[in-house]
Amino acid sequence: MANYQNEIKVADELKTQHGEGWHNITPEYVARMRLQNRFKTGLDIAKYTAAIMRKDMDEYDADHAKYTQSLGCWHGFIAQQKMISIKKHQKNTAKRYIYLSGWMVAGLRSKFGPLPDQSMHEKTTVPELIEEIYTFLRQADARELDLLFTALDEANRSGDSAKAKEIQNQIDNFETHVVPIIADIDAGFGNAEATYLLAKKMIEAGACCIQIENQVSDEKQCGHQDGKVTVPHTDFLAKISAVRYAFLELGVDDGIIVARTDSLGAGLTKQIAFSSEKGDLGDQYNSFLEGEEVTDLSQIKPGDLIVNTNGKTIKPTRLASNLFQFRKGTGIDRVILDCITSLQNGADLLWIETEKPHVGQIKEMMDKVRAVIPNAKLVYNNSPSFNWTLNFRQQVFDAWKEAGKDVSAYDRAKLMSVDYDESDLAKEADEKIRTFQKDASREAGIFHHLITLPTYHTAALSTDTLAKDYFAEEGMLSYVKNVQRQEIRNGIATVKHQNMAGSDIGDNHKEYFAGEAALKAGGKDNTMNQFS
Repeated sequence: MANYQNEIKVADELKTQHGEGWHNITPEYVARMRLQNRFKTGLDIAKYTAAIMRKDMDEYDADHAKYTQSLGCWHGFIAQQKMISIKKHQKNTAKRYIYLSGWMVAGLRSKFGPLPDQSMHEKTTVPELIEEIYTFLRQADARELDLLFTALDEANRSGDSAKAKEIQNQIDNFETHVVPIIADIDAGFGNAEATYLLAKKMIEAGACCIQIENQVSDEKQCGHQDGKVTVPHTDFLAKISAVRYAFLELGVDDGIIVARTDSLGAGLTKQIAFSSEKGDLGDQYNSFLEGEEVTDLSQIKPGDLIVNTNGKTIKPTRLASNLFQFRKGTGIDRVILDCITSLQNGADLLWIETEKPHVGQIKEMMDKVRAVIPNAKLVYNNSPSFNWTLNFRQQVFDAWKEAGKDVSAYDRAKLMSVDYDESDLAKEADEKIRTFQKDASREAGIFHHLITLPTYHTAALSTDTLAKDYFAEEGMLSYVKNVQRQEIRNGIATVKHQNMAGSDIGDNHKEYFAGEAALKAGGKDNTMNQFS
Protein backbone atom coordinates (compact mmCIF):
# COMPACT_ATOMS: atom_id res chain seq x y z
CA MET A 1 0.00 0.00 0.00
CA ALA A 2 1.24 3.50 -0.80
CA ASN A 3 2.24 5.84 2.03
CA TYR A 4 -0.63 8.17 2.86
CA GLN A 5 1.50 11.27 3.50
CA ASN A 6 3.51 10.71 0.33
CA GLU A 7 0.28 10.50 -1.67
CA ILE A 8 -0.83 13.82 -0.17
CA LYS A 9 2.51 15.38 -1.10
CA VAL A 10 2.27 14.15 -4.69
CA ALA A 11 -1.27 15.51 -5.01
CA ASP A 12 -0.20 18.84 -3.51
CA GLU A 13 2.62 19.18 -6.03
CA LEU A 14 0.21 18.39 -8.86
CA LYS A 15 -2.24 21.03 -7.59
CA THR A 16 0.56 23.62 -7.44
CA GLN A 17 1.54 22.86 -11.06
CA HIS A 18 -1.98 23.63 -12.24
CA GLY A 19 -2.25 26.93 -10.45
CA GLU A 20 -5.21 28.89 -9.11
CA GLY A 21 -7.74 27.03 -11.29
CA TRP A 22 -7.39 24.04 -8.98
CA HIS A 23 -7.97 26.01 -5.77
CA ASN A 24 -11.03 23.86 -4.93
CA ILE A 25 -8.97 20.63 -4.97
CA THR A 26 -7.85 19.35 -1.55
CA PRO A 27 -4.68 17.19 -1.88
CA GLU A 28 -5.64 15.03 1.09
CA TYR A 29 -8.94 14.13 -0.55
CA VAL A 30 -7.12 13.26 -3.78
CA ALA A 31 -4.80 10.98 -1.80
CA ARG A 32 -7.76 9.28 -0.15
CA MET A 33 -9.55 8.65 -3.43
CA ARG A 34 -6.40 7.26 -5.02
CA LEU A 35 -5.79 4.90 -2.12
CA GLN A 36 -9.40 3.80 -2.28
CA ASN A 37 -9.00 2.95 -5.96
CA ARG A 38 -5.71 1.07 -6.00
CA PHE A 39 -6.53 -1.07 -9.06
CA LYS A 40 -7.40 1.01 -12.10
CA THR A 41 -8.07 -1.86 -14.55
CA GLY A 42 -8.78 -5.57 -14.59
CA LEU A 43 -5.32 -6.15 -16.03
CA ASP A 44 -3.82 -4.46 -12.97
CA ILE A 45 -5.70 -6.99 -10.87
CA ALA A 46 -4.68 -9.95 -13.05
CA LYS A 47 -1.00 -9.04 -12.81
CA TYR A 48 -1.17 -8.44 -9.05
CA THR A 49 -3.03 -11.66 -8.28
CA ALA A 50 -0.92 -13.80 -10.65
CA ALA A 51 2.14 -12.84 -8.64
CA ILE A 52 0.33 -13.88 -5.45
CA MET A 53 -0.55 -17.29 -6.88
CA ARG A 54 2.98 -17.90 -8.19
CA LYS A 55 4.41 -17.05 -4.77
CA ASP A 56 1.92 -19.38 -3.09
CA MET A 57 2.79 -22.18 -5.52
CA ASP A 58 6.48 -21.81 -4.72
CA GLU A 59 5.75 -21.85 -0.99
CA TYR A 60 3.66 -24.99 -1.37
CA ASP A 61 6.49 -26.72 -3.23
CA ALA A 62 8.72 -26.01 -0.24
CA ASP A 63 6.12 -26.96 2.39
CA HIS A 64 2.97 -28.94 1.59
CA ALA A 65 1.30 -27.62 4.73
CA LYS A 66 0.99 -24.26 2.95
CA TYR A 67 -1.97 -25.09 0.73
CA THR A 68 -4.56 -22.60 -0.47
CA GLN A 69 -8.38 -22.54 -0.35
CA SER A 70 -11.39 -20.92 -1.94
CA LEU A 71 -15.17 -20.91 -1.99
CA GLY A 72 -17.24 -20.57 -5.14
CA CYS A 73 -19.11 -17.26 -5.43
CA TRP A 74 -21.94 -16.52 -7.86
CA HIS A 75 -22.33 -12.79 -7.16
CA GLY A 76 -20.01 -9.91 -6.35
CA PHE A 77 -21.75 -9.30 -3.03
CA ILE A 78 -21.20 -12.90 -1.94
CA ALA A 79 -17.49 -12.65 -2.80
CA GLN A 80 -17.25 -9.32 -0.99
CA GLN A 81 -18.85 -10.61 2.21
CA LYS A 82 -16.67 -13.71 2.10
CA MET A 83 -13.47 -11.63 1.94
CA ILE A 84 -14.69 -9.21 4.62
CA SER A 85 -15.35 -12.22 6.86
CA ILE A 86 -11.91 -13.70 6.14
CA LYS A 87 -10.18 -10.42 7.04
CA LYS A 88 -12.26 -10.11 10.21
CA HIS A 89 -11.77 -13.64 11.50
CA GLN A 90 -8.43 -14.74 9.97
CA LYS A 91 -6.85 -11.25 10.16
CA ASN A 92 -5.44 -11.51 6.61
CA THR A 93 -6.34 -12.89 3.19
CA ALA A 94 -3.18 -14.98 2.70
CA LYS A 95 -3.78 -18.14 0.65
CA ARG A 96 -7.52 -17.51 0.36
CA TYR A 97 -8.89 -17.18 -3.16
CA ILE A 98 -12.25 -17.05 -4.93
CA TYR A 99 -13.54 -19.72 -7.26
CA LEU A 100 -15.82 -18.82 -10.16
CA SER A 101 -17.85 -21.91 -11.00
CA GLY A 102 -19.27 -22.51 -14.47
CA TRP A 103 -21.99 -24.53 -12.77
CA MET A 104 -23.14 -21.53 -10.74
CA VAL A 105 -22.93 -19.21 -13.75
CA ALA A 106 -25.19 -21.61 -15.65
CA GLY A 107 -27.51 -22.23 -12.72
CA LEU A 108 -27.83 -18.66 -11.45
CA ARG A 109 -26.58 -16.03 -13.88
CA SER A 110 -27.77 -16.95 -17.37
CA LYS A 111 -30.32 -14.75 -19.12
CA PHE A 112 -32.03 -17.97 -20.20
CA GLY A 113 -32.77 -18.70 -16.55
CA PRO A 114 -31.44 -21.68 -14.60
CA LEU A 115 -29.54 -24.05 -16.89
CA PRO A 116 -27.69 -27.34 -16.43
CA ASP A 117 -23.89 -27.29 -16.36
CA GLN A 118 -23.49 -28.01 -20.07
CA SER A 119 -21.96 -24.80 -21.48
CA MET A 120 -25.38 -23.59 -22.56
CA HIS A 121 -25.13 -20.19 -20.86
CA GLU A 122 -23.85 -17.05 -22.56
CA LYS A 123 -20.06 -17.16 -22.47
CA THR A 124 -19.95 -13.39 -21.90
CA THR A 125 -21.52 -14.02 -18.49
CA VAL A 126 -18.22 -15.40 -17.19
CA PRO A 127 -16.05 -12.27 -17.74
CA GLU A 128 -18.98 -10.13 -16.62
CA LEU A 129 -19.09 -11.99 -13.30
CA ILE A 130 -15.31 -11.67 -12.86
CA GLU A 131 -15.62 -7.91 -13.37
CA GLU A 132 -18.58 -7.79 -10.97
CA ILE A 133 -16.71 -9.67 -8.26
CA TYR A 134 -13.71 -7.37 -8.47
CA THR A 135 -15.96 -4.30 -8.48
CA PHE A 136 -17.42 -5.46 -5.16
CA LEU A 137 -13.99 -6.31 -3.72
CA ARG A 138 -12.63 -2.90 -4.69
CA GLN A 139 -15.69 -1.30 -3.08
CA ALA A 140 -14.89 -3.27 0.09
CA ASP A 141 -11.44 -1.66 0.02
CA ALA A 142 -12.95 1.79 -0.46
CA ARG A 143 -15.43 1.29 2.38
CA GLU A 144 -12.87 0.03 4.90
CA LEU A 145 -10.43 2.82 4.05
CA ASP A 146 -13.25 5.36 4.27
CA LEU A 147 -13.93 4.19 7.82
CA LEU A 148 -10.22 4.60 8.63
CA PHE A 149 -10.14 8.10 7.14
CA THR A 150 -13.19 9.05 9.21
CA ALA A 151 -11.52 7.69 12.34
CA LEU A 152 -8.33 9.60 11.45
CA ASP A 153 -10.30 12.85 11.16
CA GLU A 154 -11.91 12.24 14.55
CA ALA A 155 -8.52 11.53 16.18
CA ASN A 156 -7.05 14.71 14.70
CA ARG A 157 -10.04 16.78 15.79
CA SER A 158 -9.73 15.48 19.35
CA GLY A 159 -5.98 16.07 19.39
CA ASP A 160 -5.20 12.38 19.99
CA SER A 161 -1.88 12.18 18.13
CA ALA A 162 -1.12 8.63 19.28
CA LYS A 163 -4.46 7.41 17.92
CA ALA A 164 -3.94 9.33 14.68
CA LYS A 165 -0.52 7.74 14.23
CA GLU A 166 -1.99 4.28 14.85
CA ILE A 167 -4.73 4.82 12.27
CA GLN A 168 -2.33 6.22 9.70
CA ASN A 169 -0.21 3.09 10.16
CA GLN A 170 -3.31 0.98 9.43
CA ILE A 171 -3.89 3.02 6.28
CA ASP A 172 -0.28 2.65 5.13
CA ASN A 173 -0.37 -1.11 5.74
CA PHE A 174 -3.89 -1.71 4.47
CA GLU A 175 -4.47 -5.19 3.00
CA THR A 176 -6.73 -5.28 -0.02
CA HIS A 177 -9.74 -7.56 -0.32
CA VAL A 178 -8.66 -8.29 -3.90
CA VAL A 179 -7.44 -11.88 -4.16
CA PRO A 180 -6.91 -14.34 -7.03
CA ILE A 181 -9.91 -15.78 -8.86
CA ILE A 182 -9.70 -19.25 -10.37
CA ALA A 183 -12.15 -18.86 -13.25
CA ASP A 184 -13.91 -21.71 -15.05
CA ILE A 185 -13.87 -21.46 -18.84
CA ASP A 186 -15.56 -24.89 -19.15
CA ALA A 187 -14.32 -26.64 -22.30
CA GLY A 188 -13.54 -23.36 -24.04
CA PHE A 189 -16.93 -22.61 -25.64
CA GLY A 190 -15.90 -23.63 -29.14
CA ASN A 191 -12.65 -24.11 -31.02
CA ALA A 192 -9.24 -22.84 -29.94
CA GLU A 193 -9.88 -19.37 -31.40
CA ALA A 194 -13.12 -19.09 -29.44
CA THR A 195 -11.25 -20.16 -26.32
CA TYR A 196 -8.56 -17.51 -26.92
CA LEU A 197 -11.13 -14.74 -27.40
CA LEU A 198 -13.05 -15.65 -24.25
CA ALA A 199 -9.83 -16.07 -22.25
CA LYS A 200 -8.83 -12.51 -23.24
CA LYS A 201 -12.10 -11.13 -21.92
CA MET A 202 -11.70 -13.04 -18.68
CA ILE A 203 -8.13 -11.79 -18.20
CA GLU A 204 -9.10 -8.21 -19.04
CA ALA A 205 -11.78 -8.50 -16.35
CA GLY A 206 -9.13 -9.52 -13.81
CA ALA A 207 -8.70 -13.30 -13.98
CA CYS A 208 -5.13 -14.44 -13.31
CA CYS A 209 -6.01 -18.13 -13.38
CA ILE A 210 -8.15 -19.96 -15.93
CA GLN A 211 -9.35 -23.54 -15.57
CA ILE A 212 -10.15 -25.51 -18.73
CA GLU A 213 -11.36 -29.10 -19.12
CA ASN A 214 -10.76 -31.81 -21.73
CA GLN A 215 -14.38 -32.41 -22.67
CA VAL A 216 -15.95 -31.76 -26.07
CA SER A 217 -17.35 -28.22 -26.07
CA ASP A 218 -20.72 -29.06 -27.59
CA GLU A 219 -21.15 -32.21 -25.48
CA LYS A 220 -19.87 -30.75 -22.18
CA GLN A 221 -21.40 -32.20 -19.01
CA CYS A 222 -21.05 -31.38 -15.33
CA GLY A 223 -18.05 -33.21 -13.91
CA HIS A 224 -20.33 -35.21 -11.61
CA GLN A 225 -22.82 -36.31 -14.24
CA ASP A 226 -22.79 -39.17 -16.71
CA GLY A 227 -22.29 -38.93 -20.46
CA LYS A 228 -18.96 -37.07 -20.45
CA VAL A 229 -17.06 -37.05 -23.74
CA THR A 230 -13.34 -36.22 -23.94
CA VAL A 231 -11.26 -34.91 -26.84
CA PRO A 232 -7.89 -36.12 -28.16
CA HIS A 233 -4.90 -34.50 -26.49
CA THR A 234 -3.91 -32.37 -29.49
CA ASP A 235 -7.29 -30.61 -29.39
CA PHE A 236 -7.00 -29.91 -25.68
CA LEU A 237 -3.38 -28.78 -25.87
CA ALA A 238 -4.30 -26.30 -28.60
CA LYS A 239 -6.74 -24.69 -26.18
CA ILE A 240 -4.14 -24.58 -23.41
CA SER A 241 -1.85 -22.78 -25.87
CA ALA A 242 -4.68 -20.42 -26.81
CA VAL A 243 -5.13 -19.41 -23.15
CA ARG A 244 -1.38 -18.94 -22.75
CA TYR A 245 -1.24 -16.71 -25.82
CA ALA A 246 -4.10 -14.64 -24.38
CA PHE A 247 -2.17 -14.13 -21.15
CA LEU A 248 1.02 -13.20 -23.01
CA GLU A 249 -0.72 -10.83 -25.42
CA LEU A 250 -2.16 -8.89 -22.49
CA GLY A 251 1.12 -8.78 -20.57
CA VAL A 252 0.12 -11.17 -17.79
CA ASP A 253 3.28 -13.20 -18.33
CA ASP A 254 2.87 -15.34 -15.22
CA GLY A 255 -0.84 -16.14 -15.67
CA ILE A 256 -1.86 -19.59 -14.42
CA ILE A 257 -3.60 -22.35 -16.39
CA VAL A 258 -5.38 -25.22 -14.65
CA ALA A 259 -5.81 -28.26 -16.88
CA ARG A 260 -8.77 -30.34 -15.78
CA THR A 261 -9.19 -33.97 -16.80
CA ASP A 262 -12.60 -35.62 -16.72
CA SER A 263 -11.22 -38.91 -18.00
CA LEU A 264 -11.82 -40.81 -14.76
CA GLY A 265 -15.57 -40.61 -15.27
CA ALA A 266 -15.65 -40.16 -19.05
CA GLY A 267 -16.10 -43.36 -21.05
CA LEU A 268 -16.67 -41.77 -24.43
CA THR A 269 -14.82 -39.88 -27.15
CA LYS A 270 -16.19 -38.10 -30.20
CA GLN A 271 -13.07 -38.47 -32.29
CA ILE A 272 -10.45 -40.99 -33.22
CA ALA A 273 -7.16 -39.21 -32.59
CA PHE A 274 -4.83 -38.53 -35.51
CA SER A 275 -1.70 -40.66 -35.33
CA SER A 276 1.29 -40.69 -37.66
CA GLU A 277 3.48 -43.24 -35.91
CA LYS A 278 3.28 -45.96 -33.33
CA GLY A 279 3.41 -44.70 -29.75
CA ASP A 280 2.73 -41.03 -30.50
CA LEU A 281 0.15 -39.13 -28.49
CA GLY A 282 -2.69 -39.96 -30.89
CA ASP A 283 -1.80 -43.64 -30.83
CA GLN A 284 -1.74 -43.61 -27.03
CA TYR A 285 -5.21 -42.04 -26.94
CA ASN A 286 -6.57 -44.56 -29.44
CA SER A 287 -5.04 -47.46 -27.54
CA PHE A 288 -7.72 -47.03 -24.86
CA LEU A 289 -10.60 -47.54 -27.34
CA GLU A 290 -13.00 -50.43 -26.95
CA GLY A 291 -13.14 -52.48 -30.12
CA GLU A 292 -13.10 -55.76 -31.92
CA GLU A 293 -9.78 -56.93 -33.30
CA VAL A 294 -9.96 -57.27 -37.07
CA THR A 295 -8.38 -60.44 -38.44
CA ASP A 296 -10.46 -60.76 -41.60
CA LEU A 297 -11.86 -58.13 -43.98
CA SER A 298 -15.24 -59.82 -43.83
CA GLN A 299 -15.64 -58.38 -40.33
CA ILE A 300 -15.88 -54.89 -41.79
CA LYS A 301 -19.41 -53.64 -42.46
CA PRO A 302 -20.65 -50.41 -44.10
CA GLY A 303 -19.86 -47.40 -41.96
CA ASP A 304 -17.22 -49.16 -39.87
CA LEU A 305 -13.96 -47.43 -38.99
CA ILE A 306 -10.68 -49.30 -38.70
CA VAL A 307 -7.84 -48.16 -36.44
CA ASN A 308 -4.37 -49.61 -36.07
CA THR A 309 -3.23 -49.07 -32.52
CA ASN A 310 -1.33 -50.82 -29.80
CA GLY A 311 0.00 -53.33 -32.33
CA LYS A 312 -3.47 -54.38 -33.43
CA THR A 313 -6.04 -53.46 -36.04
CA ILE A 314 -9.38 -52.89 -34.34
CA LYS A 315 -12.90 -51.86 -35.22
CA PRO A 316 -13.77 -49.34 -32.46
CA THR A 317 -17.13 -49.74 -30.74
CA ARG A 318 -19.30 -47.05 -32.28
CA LEU A 319 -22.56 -46.05 -30.64
CA ALA A 320 -25.75 -44.81 -32.29
CA SER A 321 -24.78 -41.33 -31.03
CA ASN A 322 -21.70 -41.57 -33.29
CA LEU A 323 -19.49 -41.63 -30.20
CA PHE A 324 -16.79 -44.18 -29.46
CA GLN A 325 -16.29 -46.05 -26.21
CA PHE A 326 -13.16 -46.44 -24.12
CA ARG A 327 -12.39 -49.78 -22.51
CA LYS A 328 -13.68 -50.06 -18.97
CA GLY A 329 -11.01 -49.78 -16.32
CA THR A 330 -8.79 -47.42 -18.34
CA GLY A 331 -9.88 -44.22 -16.57
CA ILE A 332 -6.91 -43.92 -14.21
CA ASP A 333 -4.38 -44.56 -16.98
CA ARG A 334 -6.07 -41.93 -19.15
CA VAL A 335 -6.05 -39.43 -16.27
CA ILE A 336 -2.33 -39.90 -15.72
CA LEU A 337 -1.57 -39.47 -19.42
CA ASP A 338 -3.78 -36.36 -19.51
CA CYS A 339 -2.03 -34.83 -16.50
CA ILE A 340 1.53 -35.47 -17.66
CA THR A 341 0.77 -34.32 -21.19
CA SER A 342 -0.92 -31.11 -20.00
CA LEU A 343 1.97 -30.15 -17.70
CA GLN A 344 4.47 -30.88 -20.48
CA ASN A 345 2.55 -28.56 -22.81
CA GLY A 346 1.95 -25.35 -20.90
CA ALA A 347 -0.42 -26.05 -18.00
CA ASP A 348 0.65 -24.99 -14.51
CA LEU A 349 -1.79 -26.89 -12.30
CA LEU A 350 -3.97 -29.97 -12.62
CA TRP A 351 -7.56 -30.74 -11.73
CA ILE A 352 -8.65 -34.37 -11.54
CA GLU A 353 -12.41 -34.70 -11.31
CA THR A 354 -13.17 -37.69 -9.08
CA GLU A 355 -16.35 -39.45 -8.04
CA LYS A 356 -15.59 -39.37 -4.31
CA PRO A 357 -13.30 -37.58 -1.84
CA HIS A 358 -10.70 -40.24 -1.05
CA VAL A 359 -7.12 -39.30 -0.19
CA GLY A 360 -5.80 -42.71 -1.20
CA GLN A 361 -7.38 -42.58 -4.65
CA ILE A 362 -6.06 -39.09 -5.35
CA LYS A 363 -2.60 -40.00 -4.05
CA GLU A 364 -2.43 -43.10 -6.26
CA MET A 365 -2.92 -41.00 -9.39
CA MET A 366 -0.76 -38.08 -8.31
CA ASP A 367 2.14 -40.34 -7.29
CA LYS A 368 2.27 -41.64 -10.86
CA VAL A 369 2.15 -38.12 -12.28
CA ARG A 370 4.83 -36.87 -9.88
CA ALA A 371 7.09 -39.79 -10.80
CA VAL A 372 7.44 -37.97 -14.14
CA ILE A 373 6.90 -34.35 -13.01
CA PRO A 374 7.94 -34.07 -9.34
CA ASN A 375 6.41 -30.66 -8.66
CA ALA A 376 3.00 -31.50 -10.16
CA LYS A 377 0.28 -29.78 -8.14
CA LEU A 378 -3.44 -30.29 -7.98
CA VAL A 379 -6.49 -28.07 -7.67
CA TYR A 380 -9.14 -30.26 -6.07
CA ASN A 381 -12.89 -29.90 -6.05
CA ASN A 382 -14.24 -30.55 -2.54
CA SER A 383 -17.58 -30.97 -4.24
CA PRO A 384 -21.08 -30.68 -2.73
CA SER A 385 -21.96 -33.38 -5.27
CA PHE A 386 -20.27 -35.83 -2.88
CA ASN A 387 -22.21 -37.13 0.11
CA TRP A 388 -19.33 -36.39 2.46
CA THR A 389 -20.98 -37.91 5.51
CA LEU A 390 -21.79 -41.22 3.85
CA ASN A 391 -18.48 -41.43 1.96
CA PHE A 392 -16.32 -40.97 5.02
CA ARG A 393 -18.42 -43.17 7.27
CA GLN A 394 -18.09 -45.92 4.67
CA GLN A 395 -14.34 -45.34 4.44
CA VAL A 396 -14.01 -45.74 8.20
CA PHE A 397 -16.29 -48.81 8.13
CA ASP A 398 -14.12 -50.41 5.43
CA ALA A 399 -10.90 -49.57 7.28
CA TRP A 400 -12.24 -51.01 10.53
CA LYS A 401 -13.42 -54.17 8.79
CA GLU A 402 -10.06 -54.64 7.05
CA ALA A 403 -8.29 -54.19 10.40
CA GLY A 404 -10.47 -56.90 11.94
CA LYS A 405 -12.49 -54.55 14.11
CA ASP A 406 -16.07 -55.52 14.95
CA VAL A 407 -18.48 -53.59 12.70
CA SER A 408 -21.57 -55.69 13.40
CA ALA A 409 -23.31 -52.70 15.02
CA TYR A 410 -23.28 -50.82 11.70
CA ASP A 411 -25.16 -51.25 8.42
CA ARG A 412 -22.78 -49.97 5.73
CA ALA A 413 -25.58 -49.07 3.34
CA LYS A 414 -27.41 -47.00 5.99
CA LEU A 415 -24.52 -45.14 7.61
CA MET A 416 -26.10 -41.81 6.70
CA SER A 417 -28.79 -42.45 9.31
CA VAL A 418 -29.05 -39.99 12.20
CA ASP A 419 -28.98 -43.04 14.47
CA TYR A 420 -25.21 -43.21 13.92
CA ASP A 421 -24.47 -39.51 14.47
CA GLU A 422 -23.07 -39.97 17.99
CA SER A 423 -21.31 -43.26 17.28
CA ASP A 424 -17.56 -43.78 17.45
CA LEU A 425 -17.54 -44.51 13.73
CA ALA A 426 -19.28 -41.22 12.90
CA LYS A 427 -16.93 -39.25 15.14
CA GLU A 428 -13.87 -40.77 13.45
CA ALA A 429 -15.39 -40.05 10.04
CA ASP A 430 -16.04 -36.41 11.00
CA GLU A 431 -12.43 -36.05 12.12
CA LYS A 432 -11.27 -37.37 8.75
CA ILE A 433 -13.51 -34.83 7.03
CA ARG A 434 -12.08 -32.06 9.23
CA THR A 435 -8.49 -32.96 8.31
CA PHE A 436 -9.20 -33.95 4.69
CA GLN A 437 -7.71 -30.82 3.14
CA LYS A 438 -4.60 -30.95 5.32
CA ASP A 439 -4.13 -34.70 4.75
CA ALA A 440 -4.71 -34.54 1.00
CA SER A 441 -2.34 -31.60 0.57
CA ARG A 442 0.38 -33.38 2.50
CA GLU A 443 -0.05 -36.78 0.86
CA ALA A 444 -1.58 -36.19 -2.57
CA GLY A 445 -0.09 -32.97 -3.93
CA ILE A 446 -3.17 -30.78 -3.56
CA PHE A 447 -2.10 -27.14 -3.70
CA HIS A 448 -5.59 -25.65 -3.79
CA HIS A 449 -8.82 -26.84 -2.20
CA LEU A 450 -12.05 -25.32 -3.42
CA ILE A 451 -15.75 -25.89 -2.90
CA THR A 452 -17.58 -25.14 -6.11
CA LEU A 453 -21.12 -24.47 -4.90
CA PRO A 454 -21.10 -23.64 -1.18
CA THR A 455 -22.78 -20.25 -1.43
CA TYR A 456 -25.50 -21.72 -3.67
CA HIS A 457 -26.37 -24.14 -0.89
CA THR A 458 -25.99 -21.68 2.01
CA ALA A 459 -28.24 -19.15 0.27
CA ALA A 460 -30.94 -21.79 -0.13
CA LEU A 461 -30.60 -23.05 3.45
CA SER A 462 -30.64 -19.62 5.10
CA THR A 463 -33.57 -18.47 2.96
CA ASP A 464 -35.52 -21.61 3.88
CA THR A 465 -34.87 -20.97 7.58
CA LEU A 466 -36.11 -17.38 7.34
CA ALA A 467 -39.13 -18.10 5.14
CA LYS A 468 -40.26 -21.09 7.23
CA ASP A 469 -40.76 -19.00 10.37
CA TYR A 470 -41.48 -15.53 8.93
CA PHE A 471 -44.57 -16.77 7.12
CA ALA A 472 -45.75 -18.64 10.22
CA GLU A 473 -46.35 -17.68 13.84
CA GLU A 474 -42.86 -16.25 14.43
CA GLY A 475 -43.50 -13.39 12.01
CA MET A 476 -41.06 -10.50 12.36
CA LEU A 477 -39.30 -12.23 15.26
CA SER A 478 -37.87 -14.79 12.85
CA TYR A 479 -35.94 -12.04 11.07
CA VAL A 480 -34.98 -10.11 14.20
CA LYS A 481 -33.88 -13.14 16.21
CA ASN A 482 -32.16 -15.16 13.50
CA VAL A 483 -30.79 -12.42 11.24
CA GLN A 484 -30.54 -8.88 12.58
CA ARG A 485 -29.73 -9.80 16.18
CA GLN A 486 -27.06 -12.22 14.97
CA GLU A 487 -25.60 -9.57 12.66
CA ILE A 488 -25.30 -7.12 15.56
CA ARG A 489 -23.83 -9.61 18.00
CA ASN A 490 -21.39 -11.12 15.49
CA GLY A 491 -20.23 -7.80 14.09
CA ILE A 492 -21.54 -8.46 10.58
CA ALA A 493 -21.00 -5.29 8.58
CA THR A 494 -24.19 -5.65 6.55
CA VAL A 495 -26.30 -4.68 9.56
CA LYS A 496 -25.42 -1.15 8.43
CA HIS A 497 -26.54 -1.91 4.89
CA GLN A 498 -26.54 1.76 3.82
CA ASN A 499 -22.87 1.99 4.73
CA MET A 500 -22.13 -1.29 2.95
CA ALA A 501 -23.79 0.02 -0.20
CA GLY A 502 -21.54 3.09 -0.17
CA SER A 503 -23.72 5.78 1.40
CA ASP A 504 -20.98 7.11 3.71
CA ILE A 505 -18.41 7.09 0.91
CA GLY A 506 -20.87 9.09 -1.16
CA ASP A 507 -21.39 11.58 1.66
CA ASN A 508 -17.65 12.14 1.95
CA HIS A 509 -17.36 12.62 -1.79
CA LYS A 510 -20.15 15.19 -1.66
CA GLU A 511 -18.10 17.11 0.90
CA TYR A 512 -14.99 16.84 -1.28
CA PHE A 513 -16.90 18.20 -4.26
CA ALA A 514 -19.19 20.82 -2.67
CA GLY A 515 -17.80 21.57 0.78
CA GLU A 516 -20.35 22.95 3.26
CA ALA A 517 -23.03 22.98 0.56
CA ALA A 518 -23.06 19.17 0.44
CA LEU A 519 -26.43 17.53 1.14
CA LYS A 520 -25.57 14.40 3.13
CA ALA A 521 -27.62 11.29 3.87
CA GLY A 522 -25.81 10.33 7.05
CA GLY A 523 -27.13 12.94 9.46
CA LYS A 524 -28.68 12.46 12.90
CA ASP A 525 -32.00 11.29 11.43
CA ASN A 526 -30.45 8.39 9.52
CA THR A 527 -31.81 5.22 11.13
CA MET A 528 -28.48 3.47 10.63
CA ASN A 529 -27.35 5.42 13.70
CA GLN A 530 -29.36 2.90 15.75
CA PHE A 531 -26.57 0.40 15.04
CA SER A 532 -23.67 2.59 16.16
